[in-house]
Amino acid sequence: MDTAAARARLETMLDDLDRSIAILRGERPGRDDSAADAGSGLTDSDRVEAALDSLERHRRAVAAALDRVSAGTYGRCLGCGRPVPEGRLEARPFAARCLTCQAAHDRAAR
Repeated sequence: MDTAAARARLETMLDDLDRSIAILRGERPGRDDSAADAGSGLTDSDRVEAALDSLERHRRAVAAALDRVSAGTYGRCLGCGRPVPEGRLEARPFAARCLTCQAAHDRAAR
C-alpha cells in the first residue's frame, strides 16, 4: 500500500469536504415569519442540517484515516488488526475496518 498516495488522496478529500461544509453553512436557509413560507423553510433547513451532519461524519472519518496514516496503522483493520483489502481502500480510502468487522460494527451500532 502506498501511504503517500493515500495521504494525498485523503488530504484532497478533506479539503473538498471542508469546502462543501463551508458552503452549506453559508447557505443555511433563514426562517421566514410567514406561515406559508415557514413549512418550506423548515424543510430546506432540515435538508441542509442533514447534509451537514453527513458531511461532518464523513470529514471525521477522513481525518481519522489521516491520523492512522501518521501513526503508521493505515490499512490495518481496527477490529481484527488484519490488512484492509486494497480494493476496499481504493473505493473508500477512509475505511477503518475490513468488511467482516465493519458489518459487525454496523450491527452493534443499531
